Amino acid sequence: MRPVPGTSETMLEDDFGRDVSGVRVSLTDRCNFDCVYCHNEGLGDTRGPMDPRENELSTDRVVRFLSVAHEFGVDAVKLTGGEPMLRSDLEAIIRRTPDDMAVSMTTNGTFLPGRAADLVDAGLERVNISQDAMDNDAFAELTQSGAYDAVLEGVEAALDAGLAPVKLNMVVFEPTAGYVPEMVDHVAARDGLRLQLIEYMPELAGHPEWAIDIDRVHDWLADRADRIETREMHDRRRYWVSSQDAGSTADDAAQSVTPDGGAHPDQGMVEIVDPVGNPQFCANCHRVRLTHDGYLKGCLNRNDDLRGIGETTQSMRAAFRETVANRVPYYGEYMTRTDDGGWEINDDYLDVEGDRDPYEYAADDSA
Repeated sequence: MRPVPGTSETMLEDDFGRDVSGVRVSLTDRCNFDCVYCHNEGLGDTRGPMDPRENELSTDRVVRFLSVAHEFGVDAVKLTGGEPMLRSDLEAIIRRTPDDMAVSMTTNGTFLPGRAADLVDAGLERVNISQDAMDNDAFAELTQSGAYDAVLEGVEAALDAGLAPVKLNMVVFEPTAGYVPEMVDHVAARDGLRLQLIEYMPELAGHPEWAIDIDRVHDWLADRADRIETREMHDRRRYWVSSQDAGSTADDAAQSVTPDGGAHPDQGMVEIVDPVGNPQFCANCHRVRLTHDGYLKGCLNRNDDLRGIGETTQSMRAAFRETVANRVPYYGEYMTRTDDGGWEINDDYLDVEGDRDPYEYAADDSA
């Protein structure tokens, strides 16, 4: 554990060598979209009317929790939902976040026009905007909304407000896989945009038949990229790509999976979030999550270890410490506690291939 300057606390570290330097705070489970792949931050489809819910965290409670997290050395918060911009107090929450805590947000972008500048003035530094296709009809089918143009306007509003680079989130599964080449070309050709391809998680969202082999996407990007880097967080690969003047159409690329590549100047960046079956991803995870109704989770994919943060600073400190202390080495139910306090693979949940224990792999890489 490392001392936190200016406080009597230390940055918390779990039993597997991972410190907790970031929090992910869901401000609401309400959303104006109904995306077919949504797992609502691991809580399932609990969305409903657009009116504020009685159990949503108040402004003061969110800010109090962020102050407690800051005491423990947390230096970054990601605000999520549902759709966090359905909160009318969003600007106030950002403005009251500790000064040296970086604030980012994940949104569908539809409410950014008219608000993006105020959010930046309040202290918002980065934004992720969900965009799963470049086609109006496909977007409507995926999101169950007719808001494609509003999302594009939201991206422009974010760029105009100075939030570049704006990261576009795209969930990759059977209904969207054919749109990947077009999205990659889009961010490669446009300054200020990046693309984050997110592996579909059937463990949370169901429909296992929608999952694809994410290694195919890695292989395709490796062929397409001019340069490949590795990001420390989650050991994530970054593919720097350039715009292609000629080559495969989106349909052709979807068929062949490997369009023509070549050496071009760096213009855009694409990275893949691939946690499924990937212990190295968890070995580099430094976040805990707070639900919209006030429960801490040590892992997005677990709901059996929810801890209420309570109302007071003292209760929040206790919940934060306990959540970090009980984090598991490998996401979801892949690893479970034994009666003697150790860990074992849950064979009912995952068929583990290879001879190496994923817990040992994660523990080694997080040391």
